[in-house]
Amino acid sequence: MRPAGPARGARRVLVTIGFAVIGVLALWLQDVIVPYTYPFWGLFDNQLDLEVYRSGAQTAIDGGSLYDAKLLGQMDYTYAPISIALFAPFTWVTFEAARIIWTAGIFVALYLVIMLGFKSLGRRASWPLRVIALSLVAVVLLLEPVRTTIWYGQINVFLMLLIVADLSRPESSRLRGVGTGIAAGIKLTPLIFVLYLGMLRQWRALIGLLGAFVTTIAIGFALMPHESWSYWTSKLFDSNRVGAPQTPGNQSVRGLLANLIRSDEPNIVLWLSLALVALALGMYAALVAHRHGQELLSVCIVGMTSCAVSPMSWGHHWVWFVLLVVIGVDLLLRPGLRPTGRALAAGGLVALLLVALSWRSHLAHPIWFVNQTVPDAYLTGLFFKTGIAGLQWFTYYPYNFVFLGTAIATIVYFRRRDVIDPALIRAVPERDHSPATTR
Repeated sequence: MRPAGPARGARRVLVTIGFAVIGVLALWLQDVIVPYTYPFWGLFDNQLDLEVYRSGAQTAIDGGSLYDAKLLGQMDYTYAPISIALFAPFTWVTFEAARIIWTAGIFVALYLVIMLGFKSLGRRASWPLRVIALSLVAVVLLLEPVRTTIWYGQINVFLMLLIVADLSRPESSRLRGVGTGIAAGIKLTPLIFVLYLGMLRQWRALIGLLGAFVTTIAIGFALMPHESWSYWTSKLFDSNRVGAPQTPGNQSVRGLLANLIRSDEPNIVLWLSLALVALALGMYAALVAHRHGQELLSVCIVGMTSCAVSPMSWGHHWVWFVLLVVIGVDLLLRPGLRPTGRALAAGGLVALLLVALSWRSHLAHPIWFVNQTVPDAYLTGLFFKTGIAGLQWFTYYPYNFVFLGTAIATIVYFRRRDVIDPALIRAVPERDHSPATTR
């Protein structure tokens, strides 16, 4: 039986206070990992990629060769031409102002992604849920993909917000697919959702995605015809412009092979074979999740699949872990969940946090970092712990195991439910009226 009204209200308050405390502890732990005020390595003290975006936009505005220029002395511009329209306004302000605006935008985007995730899972926006969402923003900052996104000033959280906001629309929505198409026009990896929507036979959304994507290309040609031709006919196919495959932090299948054999040229047949297996596994798991009304999980799995099969996937590309945190917390907050299910959800969240945490590796000596020498280094991410004997197969590519575990668990769980009792499966998520959702 559910608790009576007063008891339910008290439980709601306690849950809300508990999450607020967790959020404060997460902010404290962030400072323990790397102090906020530590020069260069502090959370808000780099934003190198944002500087590259601004430099690329300024190069295009000045009429320079965007894809041949070495930005900041050695960096290549890797996004599609339409992205210049997004970054150009940041050239109107100082870099200090730009980094404040960009970082604040990431925090807002994280909050919106979390709230959209809860909405997709059937929860209403209430003040306890908003407090929980704010606390989860602090918690996910501890994940290396999110911390690195802020530290570099990366764009991935904004693209994820576009996709989640788009694909959480009702299937009847005329605009469904358009946001994902725009995201793909900026950075190509969201094109994997073409395959996803095709599998679901959501033709109108698929046309919306492709239409928006083609429109971004057309706008790019209208604004920068020469640079657009260069990008779409040659630069697009040079994956080494993004980074060398044998790099700690390349969390793709190709990166795994390159790091294991210590070569920038892993066997292409083996790589493509493993990538196809990962693609098939991920897309099937996403299809199973969708058929059982778990659209948020489905979108998350497709996003992780894109990271696995891409030639180059830095750790910060895996911001999709934020959605896994939302799903896990949603399960824990459901009062009707059985103890076994609650234990599994808690165990999954703990495992995710342990694997994706911003584990610190302090190098107490000068190193060359991208375009400058720094006196010491605070590298974050489990993939820098490659000196652990016997565990290199795991530490080289830990995020792969999150992807594999999520995909396999999704398939096994829902296929098992089909066998046990098909009547248990509903077409849409149940509306939960737990203390975190009621007003």
